[in-house]
Amino acid sequence: MGREADAIEHKAYARVGLLGNPSDVYYGNTISFSIANFWASVKLRPSDELVILPHPTHDLVHFRSIDHLVNRLDSEGFYGGVRLLMAICKVFYKYCKNNNIDLHGGNFTLSYDTNIPRQAGLSGSSAIVCAALNCLLDFYKVRHLIKVEMRPSLILAAENELGIVAGLQDRVAQVYEGLVYMDFSKENMDNLGHGIYIPMDISLLPPLYLIYAENPSDSGKVHSKVRQRWLEGDEFIISSMRKVANIAREGKTALENKDYSKLAALMNQNFDLRRSMFGDDALGDMNIKMVEVARKVGAASKFTGSGGAVVAFCPDGVSQAQLEEECGKAGFILQPVQLVPSRLNELEDYAARNKN
Repeated sequence: MGREADAIEHKAYARVGLLGNPSDVYYGNTISFSIANFWASVKLRPSDELVILPHPTHDLVHFRSIDHLVNRLDSEGFYGGVRLLMAICKVFYKYCKNNNIDLHGGNFTLSYDTNIPRQAGLSGSSAIVCAALNCLLDFYKVRHLIKVEMRPSLILAAENELGIVAGLQDRVAQVYEGLVYMDFSKENMDNLGHGIYIPMDISLLPPLYLIYAENPSDSGKVHSKVRQRWLEGDEFIISSMRKVANIAREGKTALENKDYSKLAALMNQNFDLRRSMFGDDALGDMNIKMVEVARKVGAASKFTGSGGAVVAFCPDGVSQAQLEEECGKAGFILQPVQLVPSRLNELEDYAARNKN
């Protein structure tokens, strides 16, 4: 086991895509924020050998029976977090090697924990990877050598190693934390290798709610055909995705002006555009129902990611109690969103003082 006294531990929070998703994969714009409701944590302890510890629940390999094993795979899938930790170690090492960043020879033991609901569109996988990357940056004392703007790309590269298809938005939200406006224009991505990321004041956000299901759908199946049609130059998809990106640009102004009726309209428009592009079969009945339950009482609602959870806003005249009642009837869980301010500057300052 690793040495506890020298342990490094980092948390990465779940994120909510507020406006503009999924245009991050299509040179668009998005606004996202991190939430304190759910998080992943990774602990790194110096050790003689390099060890990746399986999680006692999420990486289960001991079962009571074959029934238990099959039921477990049906509900949780085949994958825990060990593969994510291995992937970020590989990507981090290769990035450092390719950029002439020297890493000292010490070894470590990595372990993780998470309470982010699985397949809920809240970026559970990237939270584990982000927390692990922060541990590696501090263990090797190279935080000052890997610029903040590049870190989301490293997290995404680790997930790409495992065949996870996604955009940069979630990883940016988890690296920067707080509320972030993102511009993924082709010009920025080609010239800089990353987007332009602008932190915003979280006090601009109104009270928001999270709606999710106990047994959500798989968020990884939702992007498929739209991506292909976009690459083939489908005019409907291209123009719709531009409109989605523009929603984030308008949303930035609406938030800065605290124009919450405009925000509500943009949230609803965002989902309606996604629905017109992806179609109901791709979105899934349960995901659509979550949006409709909120809209039934007059709340604005849209996916937090690609499905599995919904973010809702109750404009004047709509109460939390009304929303709670409808969610309860439909069998969904409702939680007030707990905002988390960015700790990025604090982490960078601490690392700068302790880099030697």
